[in-house]
Amino acid sequence: MEEEEQPTETTSLFPAFVHHPPPQFLPSTTSASAAAAGQSQWLHNTSFTTDISVINDAVSKYELPYDEEQEEEEKLEEINVGKRPPRYEMVQSSPSDASAASGEENREKRKKKKRRRKREESSGSRPPYDYGATLSSSSRKPGVQKWSSTSSTSNDKEYYFDSRGDRDNLAFGSVYRMDVARYRPYNSKKLSAHNYFRRNKISGGMDGDIDIDELDTKLRSGGRYWSAKYAAIERHKNLKRMRILASRKSSRSLVSDYIPLLDEGSDSEVVSSATIFEESWEDEVLRKTKEFNKMTRERPQDESQWLAFADFQDKVASMQSHKGVRLQTLEKKISILEKATELNPDSEDLILSLMKAYHSRDSTDVLIRRWEKILTSNSGSYKLWREFLRVVQGEFSRFKVSEMRKMYANAIQALAGACIKQHRQAHPSSTTTLVDPAIVQLELGLVDIFLGLCRLEWQAGYQELATALFQAEIEYSLFCPLVLSEQSKRRLFEHFWSSNGARIGEDGALGWSTWVEKEEEERQRLMNEEASKVVDEGGWTGWFEPLSKNKDIELPESTADSNMAVEESDDGSDTKDVEQKDDIESLLKSLGIDAAAEADIKIKDTKTWIKWSKAEMAKDLDRWMPLRANSDLVSCDDGTVDAEDDEQLLSIILFEDVSDYLFSLNSEEARMSLVSQFIDFFEGRIAQWTCTNSSSWVEKTLSLESLPYSLQENLRKVHDVLNGKQSNQRSISLELLLNSSDDTNMRSNIMKFLRSATLLCLKAFPQNYILEEVALVAEELSNTRMNSTSCSVTPCRALAKTLLKNNRQDVLLCGVYAQREAFFGNIEHARKVFDMALSSIEGLPLDVRPNASLLYLWYAEVELGNNPSKDSDSFYRAIYILSCLGSGARYSPFKGQPSSLQQLRARQGFKDRIKMLSSTWARGMIDDHSAALICSAALFEELTSGLASALEILEHSFTMVLPERRRQSRQLEFLFNYYVRMLCKNRGDLKFSEVWEVIMKGFHMYPFNPYLHNALVEISHLYSSPNKLRWTFDDYCQKKPSVITWLYALSFEMSTGGSQHRIRGIFERALEDEKLHSSVILWRCYIEYERSITCNFSAAKRVFFRAIHACPWSKKLWLDGFLKLDSILTVKELSDLQEVMRDKELNLRTDIYEILLQDEMDT
Repeated sequence: MEEEEQPTETTSLFPAFVHHPPPQFLPSTTSASAAAAGQSQWLHNTSFTTDISVINDAVSKYELPYDEEQEEEEKLEEINVGKRPPRYEMVQSSPSDASAASGEENREKRKKKKRRRKREESSGSRPPYDYGATLSSSSRKPGVQKWSSTSSTSNDKEYYFDSRGDRDNLAFGSVYRMDVARYRPYNSKKLSAHNYFRRNKISGGMDGDIDIDELDTKLRSGGRYWSAKYAAIERHKNLKRMRILASRKSSRSLVSDYIPLLDEGSDSEVVSSATIFEESWEDEVLRKTKEFNKMTRERPQDESQWLAFADFQDKVASMQSHKGVRLQTLEKKISILEKATELNPDSEDLILSLMKAYHSRDSTDVLIRRWEKILTSNSGSYKLWREFLRVVQGEFSRFKVSEMRKMYANAIQALAGACIKQHRQAHPSSTTTLVDPAIVQLELGLVDIFLGLCRLEWQAGYQELATALFQAEIEYSLFCPLVLSEQSKRRLFEHFWSSNGARIGEDGALGWSTWVEKEEEERQRLMNEEASKVVDEGGWTGWFEPLSKNKDIELPESTADSNMAVEESDDGSDTKDVEQKDDIESLLKSLGIDAAAEADIKIKDTKTWIKWSKAEMAKDLDRWMPLRANSDLVSCDDGTVDAEDDEQLLSIILFEDVSDYLFSLNSEEARMSLVSQFIDFFEGRIAQWTCTNSSSWVEKTLSLESLPYSLQENLRKVHDVLNGKQSNQRSISLELLLNSSDDTNMRSNIMKFLRSATLLCLKAFPQNYILEEVALVAEELSNTRMNSTSCSVTPCRALAKTLLKNNRQDVLLCGVYAQREAFFGNIEHARKVFDMALSSIEGLPLDVRPNASLLYLWYAEVELGNNPSKDSDSFYRAIYILSCLGSGARYSPFKGQPSSLQQLRARQGFKDRIKMLSSTWARGMIDDHSAALICSAALFEELTSGLASALEILEHSFTMVLPERRRQSRQLEFLFNYYVRMLCKNRGDLKFSEVWEVIMKGFHMYPFNPYLHNALVEISHLYSSPNKLRWTFDDYCQKKPSVITWLYALSFEMSTGGSQHRIRGIFERALEDEKLHSSVILWRCYIEYERSITCNFSAAKRVFFRAIHACPWSKKLWLDGFLKLDSILTVKELSDLQEVMRDKELNLRTDIYEILLQDEMDT
């Protein structure tokens, strides 16, 4: 017996499991073992003789706890069994029937057993394996820790740091698939009692007895947590979710802009004070509706509650799948906003939200009537007028240039009348120079409306009228003589406009008021001469005819005479038109072309339309300056008629063309805004003239047709940073998509025009360093090629010396001139100018001395730009310059490195002056000189103490101003740009997270700032992954959609060789926005990308038709179709496009007959 029992005591095949004797469950088990013992011993391998019960017993201790889903499934199985129809046993008829019935029962039992086995396999009823325990250490490389193991020793922390990575990840190129965490939505029985939301059993977790190779198949069939099935479940309106609502006390205590991190010990208090409950989407809708109804009843004057209630209806509509339900939700939103505007009739935000809701429901005609009714009762709101003009201008079916002019005239006259009314109410005496802040904002909005009109005229092809509008308004607002009433002011200006006096920007321009004084002096001189003749001769000499010049000076008679002259000139032009038409008809008949059959003429080749479009663009580039009636360019010979006389007559801008758009400005801020936007309109090199959060900047970016110089430079830097030294063949510069065809001659003439205009504006804004810099740079660009720095002598030196002779106390002009000298490499000459200016400050009046901080800062930056390395002469010069500013000592030219005592005095002086600034900044009195003082102190600390001290000064300065005032201040935005520039310059000494946090903070405050976009792309490219930058762009494009952000996103993708699908998706998502849908520059980039990059001409054609439907006013956009899509557009389509352009009243300067005649003459 001992020999027979010996083979049964075998060792375990799995050494990881403890060996136990097999349990004796049934008698059949003992008999089977005895029979096996009596057999032959030819199977010597232990793997064939080991009892399977040993494995079952060993694995049983790793069995997982009982699952709630298994219990629920068993209950459902019992319910389903109870619901089955009753089964009746068959009556036994014969042995054969009984055997058949028993066979059927056996088959049914086998089916049940098979189903039960499948259910147990999927639900985990059998003892599961734990992969962390069952996989032996030999299956992994030694020293490589497993990702997760339930049988491992308990760890105090629920995580660990993998300091020694698995080299197999590098060998196989991916992480071991069993080490990848897999998730599923937490949907236990407590949170969801709905049967159709329970997890599919097939897609269960990592069951122990499932083969590893079958795991991917099961995941594909069941889906991951981000799959479409679970996404549909999440969107279901009956899915209950757990909500955690904080108590009102904790929410009220959060006064700051951020949510503070709580200590670990306070977690229990927060959870106990919060309310945790479950609710579905329908429950949430009911709850929030009750809350909004209660809040709007209790506080009906709170606009934010009404707006939040209306926005919640949009969220409700987005969850509805049926169109009818969405329309009902829209009606509910409209009724809410109508009630809100009834209770708050003066709220502009509520009215704008209501009109936006009307725009989604009503037709165009009904919407326009509603707008007219709203504007009748709110004629003094520039926000409503601006939105109304944007809506009307974007309607393709109603758009006509003449109709838009009427709309703009109504808007300007209404806002100008509101400004005059408010000014009279606020200042009845009209002697005070202070202007109420509300009037300032209204005048700034009026200037923005006027700029919108000028952009419309320029982009529609009426460049001469746009230039004349600027000339007329600047003369009318800045150089107005002292008159008593608005009517007399208009009559006097009509006399000036109709005369031969030079206007602003033209050679010899003096300004309207100076011209009136000159004319009055001339009139007095002539009257004195006539009187002296009468005295000398004595007696009555008879009747005489007065001189024509005297007639022009007398205002009422000159007005009538000028009107008669205009009528006579019109009559003469009509006769010339008839003669010219007869000549053209005879020429066409001689060439075999019937001019009478205009509709039957067919152009057979698209090359003709290409020539026409090129001629049209050439004329647009050449003719932007208005002509005079007595100009030499206008033909006055009655015998010969030039073919371009009609077009030249259209270039003559009469007083009637500009009279409806004139208005007066009383505030200094509005006048400066007008001049700054005038310079920026003609692409002058001007410093940042407003905060990027202002409506002026936003409207400017929305109306871009091409890349301005500043933005073009920034995007070029981004492209260079992204490419680096490696040349990527797939890399594309966004600048190539908008290759400007501007003529160099045109740019030079515009710079001369800007130079003359800016010098005249300096009479209205004396010693304004921003305008002085514009004049000097315009002088450089008009005398040299654009962006040229190769001149040995600074081109603006003569002009700067002339200006300094006229005003020797203007030290800021010296600083601007010295910067231009340093820009052209004349550093020694720049130092002489700076030293002269700083040495003469002590002898200047006290009101001029605070301007010295800007001068010191410019001088130090010039020295550091010359040689920023330490132990250099420029480095010590910069420290000495800033030390003189901080200590308040009298400046003398640099002789040597400043002493430690002088640096200590400078540091203490900066601290004292910054303390004095805190009180003035708290009241909102922030100017350029105080911001320059902060920058100088930070730069001094960076050069002497280190970066940490400099950053501390800048961060402290931001805390001296409230956040809302910080977002609207141009000076504080400049200060923040300086802060980011310092961080990027010293990024090697800082952590990436520190720089990233500051840039994100800046993005939150100034989301439209181009420099912050540059810094973001540069830092992300060096220290982060491309996907993080993409997520950032996508996030801010949803929060604050902007043309600037989308252009940088496109530039990043194109420069890095992004996929065509993503670039096309960026274009589509950008143009889906309601405001960005009318951005001409985005449409033009999209058309050129499809045409030249993807070479998909059919897609480019579709985008082109969408573009002209969204932006019908842009002539340049229309001409892009003629020049770039000639290979896919037919002759008939091009002819139809030109007809539509004429119907929209765009200015077409070239007749197609001119091209046909030229072709005939060439052949």
